[in-house]
Amino acid sequence: MGKLDNRVAIVTGAAQGIGKAVADKLAEEGATVVGVDVQKGTTIQADVSKEDDVRRMVEDTVAEHGKLDVLVNVAAIVPFTPWDDVTFDEWRRIMSVNLDGTFLTNHYAHKPMREAGYGRIVNIASNVVLAGTPNLAHYVASKGGVLAFTRALAREIGKYGITVNAVAPGLTETEGVMASPHKEAFEFVQMLQCIPRRGMPSDIAPAVAFLASEEAGWVTGQLLVADGGMSHN
Repeated sequence: MGKLDNRVAIVTGAAQGIGKAVADKLAEEGATVVGVDVQKGTTIQADVSKEDDVRRMVEDTVAEHGKLDVLVNVAAIVPFTPWDDVTFDEWRRIMSVNLDGTFLTNHYAHKPMREAGYGRIVNIASNVVLAGTPNLAHYVASKGGVLAFTRALAREIGKYGITVNAVAPGLTETEGVMASPHKEAFEFVQMLQCIPRRGMPSDIAPAVAFLASEEAGWVTGQLLVADGGMSHN
């Protein structure tokens, strides 16, 4: 018996990295997983910053599977841009995916959940909101918005049996990170962690799976930090 038997889950950003690890973990726990990504190679190709794409993503899932129990919103852009180089266009590009995408996915996914009287929403934030990491001002702002929005939405839709939580990964060895200057930070970050090794996508997925399960029914509006203890308070 898996924690997510007979559950239907949408995972955005599912083509690689944390999104792929989450999709694999939810499937392992018994869920029917609809993977969504702007790249090909997932069940549905969609851009979370476009309203029509997100509406279609939810409608197609419900049409095919009859319901939607779980949304895990992983899709995001992680830039590496020094403050002096952050233009307004670059700011808007990050916000459109990371923050508009969170609004749109949560907005449309919560509707079938509300009708069913059951739902689990997990938004991926980041431990950068606790650290103010450099070269990421617009990303930090967007992820701070994800966290604050998660807390607010939890309060609004808890009465429908829907929980809304956030998971904050630390620096994680994903394709995106390894193709960017962020890969140079692992050694420094490991010194700050309680557990001195690189974070992997498979380290993040179980925290998401817990919040996506029935077991987490009394947990909502929370931030679960999965970063090897780097930002332990």
